[in-house]
Amino acid sequence: MRWRSDPAQIRGSIAPVVSPFTADGDPDLDSLRALIRWQLESGSHGISLGGSTGEPSAQSVAERAAAIRAAAAEIGDRVPFVPGTGSAKLPETLELTAIAQDAGADAALIITPYYARPTQEGLYQWYAAVAREFPGLPLIVYNVPSRTAVDIAPQTVARLRRDFANIVGVKETTKDFEHFSRVLHVAGTDTLVWSGIELLCLPLLALGGNGFVSATANLAPAAVARMYDHWAAGELDKAREIHFGLHPVTDVIFTETNPAAAKWVLAQAGLLRSGFVRQPLVPLTESGQRTALELLRQGAPVLEGPVAAVFRGDGPAEHHP
Repeated sequence: MRWRSDPAQIRGSIAPVVSPFTADGDPDLDSLRALIRWQLESGSHGISLGGSTGEPSAQSVAERAAAIRAAAAEIGDRVPFVPGTGSAKLPETLELTAIAQDAGADAALIITPYYARPTQEGLYQWYAAVAREFPGLPLIVYNVPSRTAVDIAPQTVARLRRDFANIVGVKETTKDFEHFSRVLHVAGTDTLVWSGIELLCLPLLALGGNGFVSATANLAPAAVARMYDHWAAGELDKAREIHFGLHPVTDVIFTETNPAAAKWVLAQAGLLRSGFVRQPLVPLTESGQRTALELLRQGAPVLEGPVAAVFRGDGPAEHHP
């Protein structure tokens, strides 16, 4: 928890790793640890789990807690650890956030409560309840209206920032780029903002964003991390080159409902024992597999290691968990 006292240093590519399951659908913590090691070897600047890519709503609280503890132990203090601890239920959110705090997380990512469609006042009260419970833990609002059917307004973020020092920022997963700018304008440019929209990761940095939590990092972690590194070094042309090079890899991720395609590719690469996704998701279809392989070929210049071997048809890489 080196970064808990200075969350502004949680910068760059915070990789939102998938939640591995066995072929029978049980949690596979060994594969989770192996994925984290691969991410760190590839240069990712931080690790997240339990966001949309991590299938949190298909897991029990106990399963999510076990994954948080396993990830925290594997990461140690090498990079920031920012687990998603939100739920549609406040007691579950508080329980998981307490587990993350005790495990040594540097910050907690709290999704807006889904399905209920609360008002802005309801959202304020929700986050206020979490903030009061964990005054020493940096909290990041996770805004993903396409998944939750509710959009937290910039003014609500600003109000939370004014009232609670431990609410440090927001992960914005909306394609409305104007929304990013309004959050920073209304809530203050010291608000920490990460992009959860893959093709807005690089543009956000121009507004003063801290980085991104991009699902594309599951397949091209080195390239996603380098994109940020080039930006930070002032090498803007190189950063843009990677940004455009990542387009087809991002399209792989969303071939069918995320994370089915990512898990299929990772399993083909030997980085997962199984590409199992829990219902109501289904494994990548044969049509989706063909599309994914073609997109991987198009994204070849930014792919490395085991994932690069998949589009070449080399078979599973010798990189098993």
